[in-house]
Amino acid sequence: MAPDFGKGKVITILSVDGGGIRGIIPGTILAFLESKLQELDGPDARIADYFDVIAGTSTGGLVTSMLTAPNKDNRPLYAAKDLTRFYMEHAPKIFPQRSHFLSSVVNFLGRVIGPKYDGKYLRSLIHELLGDTTLKQTLTQVIIPAFDIKRLQPVIFTTIDAKWDELKNPKLADVCISTSAAPTFLPGHEFQTQDSKGNIRKFDMVDGGVAANNPTLAAITHVTKEMSLLWHRNELLNIKPMETKRMLILSLGTGAPKNDEKYSAATSSKWGMLDWIYHGGAAPIVDIFSDASNDMVDYHISSIFQSSNHKKNYLRIQDDTLTGDVSSVDIATKRNLLKLIDVGENLLKKPLSRVNLESGNFEPLDGEGTNEEALAEFAKMLSDEKKLRLSP
Repeated sequence: MAPDFGKGKVITILSVDGGGIRGIIPGTILAFLESKLQELDGPDARIADYFDVIAGTSTGGLVTSMLTAPNKDNRPLYAAKDLTRFYMEHAPKIFPQRSHFLSSVVNFLGRVIGPKYDGKYLRSLIHELLGDTTLKQTLTQVIIPAFDIKRLQPVIFTTIDAKWDELKNPKLADVCISTSAAPTFLPGHEFQTQDSKGNIRKFDMVDGGVAANNPTLAAITHVTKEMSLLWHRNELLNIKPMETKRMLILSLGTGAPKNDEKYSAATSSKWGMLDWIYHGGAAPIVDIFSDASNDMVDYHISSIFQSSNHKKNYLRIQDDTLTGDVSSVDIATKRNLLKLIDVGENLLKKPLSRVNLESGNFEPLDGEGTNEEALAEFAKMLSDEKKLRLSP
């Protein structure tokens, strides 16, 4: 689908959270969505054909790239149904497992004196997959957040910026490695771009989850900015910036640990630096930043869409009941990866839920069916929008 904000009825946005191996969960959801699109429009239908913008952070950034990078036939590198196979094959090599005792020691020492994993396999894999493909070559607009640790500011990599500015058009492989460089888990990534005049821009990047683990708001901001530019240039006469009824958004979480209240103010008041980094087998500071980022974005967007009476235009699918190994981002055993596939498949069968703006919990919506049914309806809206754009 060509990113033409003025031609259709709505602007379509897909967003995928960060979450390590839990990327299998949105991968399963996307495989179902793509199968529904294929039922409507034929077996060649792909996710990238239907979304104006696809945003992803960390593992979500990798999913975004796989769905939008062109192959030799200028079609998406991966179909959505292939995502789970990708995780099953490569996650155990990205996050190699050790014995329980050794893993505990490495977890502690790694988070104190170095990253838990060296990242060599991940970097090699991404370079092999994406080669010299640059950001501006994606088949639809993408938005991938990362964080520049030297400048202490987020960097939002976008296709449209890459088309306008050579210095903002890095290799897609560098973008993927940057957005997935999770502190304490994987090393940071340094690279540079150069334009035709010889100007150089250097990047010192870590995981995009530091700034926007849920990139939905970044995607909306990007679209609003583009709409505003077109509006002021009189190129877009029928859409006003941030008009929620003209946006159709699918936001996919990677699952979240069940809130078992494992931390408390009384306990944390006694913590020093090491306890915040590693406590009881977890990294509290990472958990807090990640959960806070996800929840604030969902809270903000839900508030906007619910208050404007267009709550059906924003579909957020998330499972906040994960426990045990499936709640981790890096326990990449075959058994755990298969469990994560089950989580995704079971999530399809669960009732459609929406965040309660008071409690912050996802609560089932009476009489609105399952996530599977909501996605089938969403697929129909995407298909109708595409047909409208292709009509005279």
